[in-house]
Amino acid sequence: MEGVTTLVGQGLYMAVAAVVGLAIARILKRGNTLGCLIAGVLAGVLLPVLDYDTGLRAENIHQMVFFVILPVLIFESAWKIDPDVLFRWLGPILLFATLGVLICGLITAVLVYYGVHHPTGFPWIAALLTGAILAATDPVSIIARMRQSHANEELLTLVEGESLFNDAVAVVLFSFILGIASHSVMEGAVATGETVAGAGSFALYFSVLFFGGLAVGTLCGLLTAIVILFLGSAGAALVVLVLAAFGSFYLAEHVVGVSGILSVMVCAIVSRACLREQQETYLTHAAPTWEWLGLLFNALIFVIMGLVITFKMFSDQWLAMIIAIVAAIGARGLAVFMLAPLARFVGPPIPQSWRLILSWGGLRGVIAVALVLSLPTELPYWWTVQSMVFGVVLFSLLVQGTTSTRLIRKLGI
Repeated sequence: MEGVTTLVGQGLYMAVAAVVGLAIARILKRGNTLGCLIAGVLAGVLLPVLDYDTGLRAENIHQMVFFVILPVLIFESAWKIDPDVLFRWLGPILLFATLGVLICGLITAVLVYYGVHHPTGFPWIAALLTGAILAATDPVSIIARMRQSHANEELLTLVEGESLFNDAVAVVLFSFILGIASHSVMEGAVATGETVAGAGSFALYFSVLFFGGLAVGTLCGLLTAIVILFLGSAGAALVVLVLAAFGSFYLAEHVVGVSGILSVMVCAIVSRACLREQQETYLTHAAPTWEWLGLLFNALIFVIMGLVITFKMFSDQWLAMIIAIVAAIGARGLAVFMLAPLARFVGPPIPQSWRLILSWGGLRGVIAVALVLSLPTELPYWWTVQSMVFGVVLFSLLVQGTTSTRLIRKLGI
């Protein structure tokens, strides 16, 4: 009973902080994520004054973030995308989301490893974890500005679709590297590149998780559509969709042993494609429901980030943060401009101006925060990685997000 009370107290505290964050964003006329981040920082400052302990710790955030918040955020993002336009750009999207993520993650890892240059305190496995986390993009703020500017709908789909598949692949890559890191810590060994059995083992692991997640997600999406059509009720449809978000993740992750994030994403896309004729009947309330759920869970992530941020991060890790910012932006730009010319072989060509948007608009946000918050504190370098990721996310919010509107206008998109 005490555990339930603590859980309810934590939820209420964070929900109140999220509402305060939304109010701050409205007052400052900035993005909701920045407002919620400020609210989280203020809440963290007030906790000692109020002598209140939320019970939130870095070591117990993992389950809530990875198994509750992420499925909702991924399902909500996938549900918003038009399946018809998505399939038109599927080739370039998969190109950026697979090869692009690997290139971006590897370049980021190399740059931060040699930038930090501390093999014992920040080994290769830590650099690879950082690269995998920062390969995940979250262009929510720039998409909102593009919608306000009535930007090209196909560009919007490319940016959203690439980010969505990008996140799913980055989570698979992160899970693989985290497994190696955790195993190395349990064995008492120093994690180095030699821990990886080879490219073949990674290719097999990635293929099983990736295609297995696609298969489970497809089956769950079809089953979701069938159940909604059978029940024939708008209220029941909302219940089934929420259950599908968590159920597809649980089935893939805990029963089948494949990628839960990919399963959730495909489940949303397939179910919406099958139910496109019911948008004005059974699914009439689906869009606003997922909108407020996405808003709430996005707000909670940044409130948590604000709660765990400490000023010591900036005093002790400022150089590592700068290195990570340069590495993340440089790696993203290189990956986009290396792969963009190849897009014409798998789909429509990508104009030069779109490449700039994809590069500068590849912000790091909720997925990067969610992944870094799920790092086990048993890893000796977890705080360094968390500080670096937080630095990149702050740069994305304060610099990239605020200058994106000017770039969109300048490019005339």
